Formats: sequence, structure tokens, C-alpha cells
Amino acid sequence: MPARPSNHPFAAALAAAGLLIAASGALAQDKTFELKLSHWVPPTHPLQKAMEEWGASIEKASNGTIKSKVFPSQQLGKAFDHYDMARDGIADLTYVNPGYQPGRFPIIAAGELPFLVGDAKGGIRAVDTWYRKYAPTEMKDVKYCFSFILDPLTWHSSKKKIVVPGDIKGMKVRPSQATVAAWVTLLGGTNVQASATEVRDVMEKGVAEAVTFPWGSVPLLGVDKVTKYHMDAPLHTVTFQWLMSPRTYAAMSAAQKKVIDDHCTTEWAVKLATPWVDFEADGRPKIKAEAGHEVYGLTPEQLAEWRKAAEPMQQKWAENARKAGADPDKVMTALKDALKKQNALY
Repeated sequence: MPARPSNHPFAAALAAAGLLIAASGALAQDKTFELKLSHWVPPTHPLQKAMEEWGASIEKASNGTIKSKVFPSQQLGKAFDHYDMARDGIADLTYVNPGYQPGRFPIIAAGELPFLVGDAKGGIRAVDTWYRKYAPTEMKDVKYCFSFILDPLTWHSSKKKIVVPGDIKGMKVRPSQATVAAWVTLLGGTNVQASATEVRDVMEKGVAEAVTFPWGSVPLLGVDKVTKYHMDAPLHTVTFQWLMSPRTYAAMSAAQKKVIDDHCTTEWAVKLATPWVDFEADGRPKIKAEAGHEVYGLTPEQLAEWRKAAEPMQQKWAENARKAGADPDKVMTALKDALKKQNALY
């Protein structure tokens, strides 16, 4: 029987199948990893399911060689320590709020500025694509996966309605991030440090009287039990990172690293955070419908007053960025351009 020509479709199909089997075999022979994914919100939070789905996708793509388990509620460490937990390998991947450590990450702090991000979904895409240039330097101790942001936050208070910036004077406030903390100080208030899950407790005890919070998290974390007044105006957002232990990443095979890289993209940032964005937005009508709560808007004049009161925060951010060796004008222009491209600029 004559030999089959090497360019015959059957031969090509066999060769392709051989390559697939080889690639599959390489993954199958890889060391198996059991990744610890750590966050600090309750297991009922939308992030829990999103992280489980992220891990399940990685397990499937790695042919079962990269498994994972999500650890919620600060089980592996305090909320404020999650960056260092990734750096030190206490967890393999961690959910980080860089604003919990004032001054440590001056570039990403641009995303915290009031009246900058107007839309969360476009903002996630914009902030992640913008920050990829700066993360290798600013967060060099870890393997950067992606950034995402919160649906815009506003004021929620227990005893006094906050209408104009002057109302903050003399108040005890739990800020959502470092820029808001500096803003509270500028406006004559006192900051109370507490993670999101501790807000109800500090407000119940009277240690704090107001908080900047997203809408859906107010009932989720019981903050509706200790607040009465809610400003219906988006003030600012919060940036977050999903970061990996560099030791864990370095220990992986080339094929496994590719699986991780394929899950550390802007598309995955959007996929992971969108359910949370939707959840927070849905909280607003729920609070409005609750008895004993007042949801109030601002006049154009009052909003203008808030915007003017926030201007020093932009100047302060620029100073901090300059001290870190960055050109604040270039950094801010790049961020605003990214936000404009996604129709997410305030």
C-alpha cells in the first residue's frame, strides 16, 4: 500500500491531536496547587461567588492542576493586611483596598478622588487598563492580577443630615479610603479607622456617626440599623486590586502561568466585579423603601460646594504622586483619557 502523503488532511489532524495530547499531558504532569483566595467581606457578599467562579475557571483551564478555596471574613488576616499577605505568601491571592494604607500607593490613589469616576462598569475597564502601566513599580512586591472599583459611594449618617461640606465639622467619620480620610480632616471631622465589616459596630457604639458607603452594602452589613440619613449623590469610588503571591506564581510551570495570566485581564476584572456593581446599585431603592430612613438629594449649588471642597484633595494627590517620582499631570491625563474612552468620567 503506498505511503500516505505527509500533507494529507488525515496526517495534519493526527499531528494536531498529538500536540493537544502533549499539551494536556504537560498540564497533567504539573505540580498541583491548592490556592488560598482571601477576602475580608462576609461569604454572603457578591465577591464570594465571583471569586469562586474565577477559581473554578482556572481549575478547568489548568486541567485540575490549579485548585482553589475562598477564605472570607478576614479568616487569614485583617483587611488592612491583605497586600502584605500576598507579598509574604500568607494567602495566594488577596483582595486589597490600597486606600486602607494612606500614602503607601500614591498613584492608584488617583482613582479615589471625589468627582472623578461617574460610572462603575466603564470605570472598572478604564482604571485597570490605566493602572497596568504603574502597578509593576508601585506594587512590585506582588504579582498584579487586576484592579476594579466600587459603584460610587455617598454619605450615610446616624444623627445629623449631611448636606454641605461644613456639616462634617466636629463629626466622627469612618472613611472608605485614604483620600476621603484626608478630606474629612480638611473639613474638620475626626476619622475612625474600621474595615467595612466593622462599620455597624463602631456606629452602634457611637464611635462613628457617619460613613461613606455604597448603597447595597448598607443593608448587607447591617449599617441600615445604625443610620437614618442618606445623601443621594455619587461622591467618589474606591479602587481594589486582586493580587497574587509572587512565590506561588514563580513555582508554577509555564503552562500554569499562562492560565493565571489569562485570568488576570481587564475582561476578568469586569467579569468579577460587575455582579457587585449591580448589587450595590440595587441597594438604593431598598434603602428608600425602608421605614425610618431619609434619602435626600442636593441642589446644584450644594453639589458645586462639595466639588469646590474636594479641590484640595486633587492638589494633595498631585504632591504625593510627585514625591513618588511620577508626573501627576501625565498620570491624571492618562486616567481621564481612559475614563473618557469608556464614558465613565464624572
